[in-house]
Amino acid sequence: MGHAGSSVSLPIAAQHIFDGADMRGPGSVKISQGRIESIIFGEAEAGASIHLPADAILAPGFIDIQVNGGGGVLLNDQPTEAGVRRIVEAHRKGGTTGCLPTLITDRSEVIERLAAVAQACLKIPGVLGFHLEGPALNRSRKGIHPEAEIRVPDRRDLAAIRSFGGRGRSIVTLAPECVPASMIDELIGAGLRISAGHSDATAAEISQAVDRGVSGVTHLFNAMSQLTAREPGLVGAALGDDRLFAGIICDGIHVDRAGLRVAFRCKGRDRLMLVTDAMPPAGTNDQQFMLQGRQITLRENRLTGPDGTLAGAHLTMIEAVRNAVALLGISLVDALIMASRTPAAFLGLEAELGRIAPGYRADLVAFNPNFEVVGTWIGGVGSMGEASEASHRG
Repeated sequence: MGHAGSSVSLPIAAQHIFDGADMRGPGSVKISQGRIESIIFGEAEAGASIHLPADAILAPGFIDIQVNGGGGVLLNDQPTEAGVRRIVEAHRKGGTTGCLPTLITDRSEVIERLAAVAQACLKIPGVLGFHLEGPALNRSRKGIHPEAEIRVPDRRDLAAIRSFGGRGRSIVTLAPECVPASMIDELIGAGLRISAGHSDATAAEISQAVDRGVSGVTHLFNAMSQLTAREPGLVGAALGDDRLFAGIICDGIHVDRAGLRVAFRCKGRDRLMLVTDAMPPAGTNDQQFMLQGRQITLRENRLTGPDGTLAGAHLTMIEAVRNAVALLGISLVDALIMASRTPAAFLGLEAELGRIAPGYRADLVAFNPNFEVVGTWIGGVGSMGEASEASHRG
């Protein structure tokens, strides 16, 4: 996709504009110095630099807080600036203008390698921070994470993990029942957001963790204690506690349609976030990859390890939006909010991202009724072109 426009002054005319709250249009969005200078509704500005196709929708760019890989790269294998850039560029084709490259449970030296380049990676367009999924998980809910590397972080681990608190808006996923409460306090105090996941916690344990500042739930329903009659578990706590944001993988594989609908009814569009949990094949035609010595195979859009365990998702954000409309039976407006405004709020960026309004960063996506991305802008710098295979698989 070739570059179009710049961050100096860029009017974009569209017949349909979702401003982060309502679907409106026609109108024109003027960008200056990487931010939205004005938005004028009525007839689209005749002299606009870019006129989107008549059926295209201009919306706030998608924000994905859980991206393990893409473009043939797994972050654990390439915790480098080049690796991060490749992942981010692959997901941009699916409408993601802001993401948290995600490192799953691994050795201390791998965490340290990513920590060493994290500050430099924040200069890559689209990187908002990082997501460390592990290593403090519950082995009984490990999913595809390597059991041998699951552990309570020692001082060496903590030094590296804490450093991400000053690297954008970064997240740590942990099992609250597996770490001392003081560790949660320490990580939050360092500037990190804590999400409960890969956890067998009771609802009471989750409530206590939320009281300490835990604010998220990682891939709701998956790899966590379930809702039962006498023990609500992490699922029940997530559905019942309005203080918690929850990410959900909307691919029709990780969560049944009925579960998706229950989650939406309980959490609503302002607390439920679409995530991809994407792996290296996203944005490629690859059918296999290696994950910490295990071969992962893509078959019928399902990624599984040798024992059949789900290994992340083969998903982009534009597909997640499309699936949310189809599987949850919700409006496009609700789905777009779950893909942009809500994750922005979770990250504390609600005054910067998730809306098309004066003063907001010009992170935008344009897509057509077939849910094919036709353009993205990050800080006003655009990438326009035909919809890519990464944006839409029929």
